Amino acid sequence: MTALVIAEHDNASIKGATLNTVTAAAQCGGEVHVLVAGHNAGAAAAAAAQIAGVTQVLHADAPGLAHGLAENVAAQVLAIAGSYSHILFPATAGGKNVAPRVAAKLDVGQVSDVTRVISADTFERPIYAGNAIATMQSLDEKKVITVRTTGFDAAAATSGAAAVETVAATAAAGQSTFEGNEIAKNDRPELTAAKIIVSGGRALGSSEKFNEVMAPLADKLGAALGASRAAVDAGYAPNDWQVGQTGKIVAPQLYVACGISGAIQHLAGMKESKVIVAINKDPEAPIFSVADYGLEADLFTAVPELAHSL
Repeated sequence: MTALVIAEHDNASIKGATLNTVTAAAQCGGEVHVLVAGHNAGAAAAAAAQIAGVTQVLHADAPGLAHGLAENVAAQVLAIAGSYSHILFPATAGGKNVAPRVAAKLDVGQVSDVTRVISADTFERPIYAGNAIATMQSLDEKKVITVRTTGFDAAAATSGAAAVETVAATAAAGQSTFEGNEIAKNDRPELTAAKIIVSGGRALGSSEKFNEVMAPLADKLGAALGASRAAVDAGYAPNDWQVGQTGKIVAPQLYVACGISGAIQHLAGMKESKVIVAINKDPEAPIFSVADYGLEADLFTAVPELAHSL
């Protein structure tokens, strides 16, 4: 029984979500192999070989794999799928794009958003916006799994010594082409990888107030900035800051929620945080039900005072 992890990378390095997925794969039993499908991605393959617990890295290199187009990556996975009992993807935008295609072509049911591996065929996943945990058993010969990375510790990135094997790259499907991207430059930590997150809600009232009140606290803490869906929908913060069921799932060491009421969809995205601090002037706000520390206060007064005291 061998598990295959589909690595997320930028052709030069491995992204953190892959490390958590390797941990989940190891818990399925057997060996763990990693597929690095890209173009001029030798450095990424070498980095994957150093991940603890990985016994082999498969490196497929072709121009059509350069940008992770779902059709091309899925075809590459299917070309080598026959040797594996489990095929695991991080439950990121990229993983969720490729995994269903692979599951459909293999004619198996996808096991989505796994947060715990009970055995090789039995898994736990959150349902109803995280308010219940479902235990599900897959009877399919091959398991196609997306892993909620916040549910698993990251594997060590530098203590492994796996062999790297070059595999034949599949031809580009020709169903889509890469036109370009715009990379948002940010001096702050990436939201899903940050150890500390400071998030603001609709109560901030405007994008100007959001930046004026929240940025100094985030700067003092060395934190990433997040936002509730209501704040994003109102235009106070960009889409990639949204935390919640329809945004990013995070589990930092410290999560500070300022002016966030605590709607179910937001709680689903952050309630696994190690320590949660809530600042809200409404004593009945649902956010207090999951907070380790709660401050009933006006955020426009409390947050600047907190930032000034640090």
